[in-house]
Amino acid sequence: MTMMMKKRTALQGFALWLAMMAAPTAFAADEWPSRQVSILVPTAAGGNTDLMARLAAEHLQKKFGKPFVVINKPSAGGVLTSEQVLNSPADGYTILFSPNATVLLTPLVQQTSIDPGKLVPVTNVGTGSQVVAVKRSLPVSNLTEFLAYARANPGKLNFVVAGVNNISHLGPVLLFKRANVDLVMVPQRGEPQAVADLVSGDVDFYFGNASMLLQQSDNVKILAVGTAERIAAAPQLPTISETMPGFVFASWNGFFVAPGTPEPIITTLRQAIIELTSQPELQKRLGDLGIVPGGQSEAQVNAVFKSDREAFIAGVAAAEIKK
Repeated sequence: MTMMMKKRTALQGFALWLAMMAAPTAFAADEWPSRQVSILVPTAAGGNTDLMARLAAEHLQKKFGKPFVVINKPSAGGVLTSEQVLNSPADGYTILFSPNATVLLTPLVQQTSIDPGKLVPVTNVGTGSQVVAVKRSLPVSNLTEFLAYARANPGKLNFVVAGVNNISHLGPVLLFKRANVDLVMVPQRGEPQAVADLVSGDVDFYFGNASMLLQQSDNVKILAVGTAERIAAAPQLPTISETMPGFVFASWNGFFVAPGTPEPIITTLRQAIIELTSQPELQKRLGDLGIVPGGQSEAQVNAVFKSDREAFIAGVAAAEIKK
């Protein structure tokens, strides 16, 4: 056998070995899911993120005939859930359902032992809209009037936040900076307390979840929504960007998988969620809560993550947050 033939035979043997090594992975991806899938959620049960995760789990379980189990694992910035998914095998059996702030915002505001940015976004079930709400006694009827009133009364108005280093904190701070207004921050433990403060008139302004504040429309004034488009639950409400072009602050909620997860698994999961979010009854259920139904393509997800990353970076800079 010539040297050339020996070399060719060796190369062919190596190629066959590679194919054999790749076959089990491809087969496993094609067969996904063949057993229980754990969906980790970095928030407590009962909120919008948890609701969307459970709606998705119910649909996926019916579609594939395998258990999809939601596991709530609250932690600061979602670090514990991110870490667990990143440290799990990249086989689609331990996945994350989370706001994209877990991946985009957390690394900007706290030191972490892992990089949540390595997680791969798949698609979303919905985008939770935040709304600008002010106490009922303020002499304003829209966002333009509120900003003018605040500008005329520097340091005399306040705004409540449901915890710090989150959307309810960074959204207003960035808005106020761009509008050149000065309000005093009032921290609260969570959203129920923040809404109660606004309803009672103890605070002047809150940027919170539409699903909670729309229920209080008789007790507070809701001026605008933070999503890019108006929402089905309150189509009469303008977006903030109609007053301040380019300003969008909302909460994308969807699935993430570990890096290296086979593309067929990602595609299968994405298509299943697109199928779910195209259902009229699901769209109405989410829309009534002020949630914009999701089911975004890979390109749409990438575009949202790019713009949201820029918004979070701007918000952190405006708030002068140091890790």
